[in-house]
Amino acid sequence: MRVSLLGLIFLVLSQPVWAAAKIEHWQTAHGSRVYFVRTEGLPLVDIEVAFDAGSARDGKQFGLSALTSGMLDTGAGSWNADDIAQRFESVGASMSTGISQDIAWLSLRTLTQKPMLDTALETLQTILAKPRFAEEDFKREKSRTLSGIKQREESPGQLANIAFYRALYGDHPYGHPASGVKETVQPLKTEDLRRFYKSYYVAANAVVAIVGDVTREQAEKIAEQLLGGVPAGQKPESIPEVAMPAKAVAQDIQFPSSQTHVLAGVPGTYRGDKDYFSLYVGNHILGGSGLVSKLFEEVREKRGLAYSASSSLSPMLRKGPFVVGLQTRNDQTREALQVMNTTVSEFAGNGPAKLN
Repeated sequence: MRVSLLGLIFLVLSQPVWAAAKIEHWQTAHGSRVYFVRTEGLPLVDIEVAFDAGSARDGKQFGLSALTSGMLDTGAGSWNADDIAQRFESVGASMSTGISQDIAWLSLRTLTQKPMLDTALETLQTILAKPRFAEEDFKREKSRTLSGIKQREESPGQLANIAFYRALYGDHPYGHPASGVKETVQPLKTEDLRRFYKSYYVAANAVVAIVGDVTREQAEKIAEQLLGGVPAGQKPESIPEVAMPAKAVAQDIQFPSSQTHVLAGVPGTYRGDKDYFSLYVGNHILGGSGLVSKLFEEVREKRGLAYSASSSLSPMLRKGPFVVGLQTRNDQTREALQVMNTTVSEFAGNGPAKLN
């Protein structure tokens, strides 16, 4: 099997579409931004605390953000992972952590009755302010991460995705896998995680989103409570802009499989892009609508070259990827790639009407 990567230029022109939501927002005393939407009818509240602490902040220590995030609920204050899980379970709450290229987050869903809400908030606040990063927990989580990286080598789809991002972004902070690579994860120590946490998990670098059956006054108290024990800190420097590739490049990566994974794309749109909704509608027609998209019609329906073919837009802080992808038999790769490229090029140049 070969994993083929090709740079493409994609432009979609249509009328701008605007969407708005009624969201209250303010800043805490320590500079954290808070966004609040009140809902009524169910005694629930969803809370997310996000930090500019995604994998783009790894520096050369690829995987550092992911490992730091994964360690937060393994121990905090005087509690271990079992204690934390029991506290949330005892009040019917659920909590999770995660990262993307841009952010690291902690999410909480809990009932709004005071005893239950108080317990859930106290637990989340302790996780935010007093993570333990215990050595035993760290060794276990690092071992789990390294096992995942090893298993990744057996997945042609994941290898294609990693190679695609590397080809698209190069040395930009978006160019490496969020979970890291063996050569960068293996040397990590608990001191690295503590340093990363102290640098980025600070109030000035935080955004809080609250949606649920609570009042504005309650929402203000929740935000202040959650970040009350977190150092004020300061925002990090902005990550660099993404440069458009100077020319198209192609890579063929050999892999022992009967199928070829094909990915192609360019840096696309970003959060706040005024053309986002136009691009979204264009991509929906091209490849984002599944069985009724132009790509599916040309590649699958007319020629039977792949089980599926699709395209996607991923807005990020900087230009996220526009990706066209398919999987096909090895002996059909050249034809499938040609059809895919022709479909995208004609769509970009002429719009959807010319593809009928």
